[in-house]
Amino acid sequence: MTRHVKQILGTLVCALVLAAGAAAWWVLRPLPLNAPTVDVSIEPQTPVRGIAQLVVTSGVHIDPDVLYVFFRASGQSRKLRAGSYEITQGNTALDVLRKLTRGEESLKAVTLVEGWTWRQFRAALAKAEGLKHDSAGLTDEAIMTTLGLSGMAPEGRFYPDTYTYGKGSSEVHLMQRAAKAMNHHLSEAWTQRAPNVALQSAEDALILASIVEKESGRESDRTMISSVFHNRLRIGMPLQTDPTVIYGLGESFDGNLRRADLRTDHPWNTYTRKGLPPTPIAMPGRNALKAAVSPANSQALYFVARGDGSSQFSDTLDAHNTAVNRYQRSSSSAAQAK
Repeated sequence: MTRHVKQILGTLVCALVLAAGAAAWWVLRPLPLNAPTVDVSIEPQTPVRGIAQLVVTSGVHIDPDVLYVFFRASGQSRKLRAGSYEITQGNTALDVLRKLTRGEESLKAVTLVEGWTWRQFRAALAKAEGLKHDSAGLTDEAIMTTLGLSGMAPEGRFYPDTYTYGKGSSEVHLMQRAAKAMNHHLSEAWTQRAPNVALQSAEDALILASIVEKESGRESDRTMISSVFHNRLRIGMPLQTDPTVIYGLGESFDGNLRRADLRTDHPWNTYTRKGLPPTPIAMPGRNALKAAVSPANSQALYFVARGDGSSQFSDTLDAHNTAVNRYQRSSSSAAQAK
């Protein structure tokens, strides 16, 4: 090998080493961003070049072709995942690659509370940061049709839980997840129902569970409260439960339930009408669902709040009146039999 050829090869090796060093430096240096945090949303089946372009379009100042070549050269391009990601100051191209291949999404969360109404549910989603509010402006009927639940009232159809989601996720999609979760838990509870429950269907169980949820001040009382309502249903006695009346009053309820309200007939007034109301009155949780289909074995027909979150249960009206006088003597409306 001549000296000239050796010099050429040496020069090429040096150039390759320098190029490799420059490439390594580029991959490991912080990326320039147009904000402290850049959000990148990648839809499923987006090609590698499209992902590189999305990163740049979202606010990362880099040549998309260079980023594309890096993704391909890494050997990890087939592992890039759809999702919602955050790129923060100090992140490198290598950091971005790792996030996208590991699916390290930037997730938010919204909590739906047991006992909330549909109105409260929608309000919570409307305030949830990062959600795409694609149900805004839709009527309740339109939302339920979109969810494949056409003809159903939305009240009580969504399972209360904490749901995580990526930035830009669909509000309707989250509703769908909550609806599927409620269907799952309701079906599970109904399958495990006690023999001879005073309910005709899973729909009845959902309605009763929502009442148990609103009436329960203490977890340990749920099955007894359920027992009271089952006993009343069996003998055709009105349920006489205040939360259903309050629900029927809607936004006109001012926080003070009056005797006149208990006498004013409407579909949810369980003082004027026997049996279950036409719809649930809130989102029941798992324990309320279980209590609705597995009531305690008792003869109780009445209960009254003790004032500490628990309830006093009675088999007879005389015993109930005694309990009312003892625990709620100062409340004029509390003397109503429940």
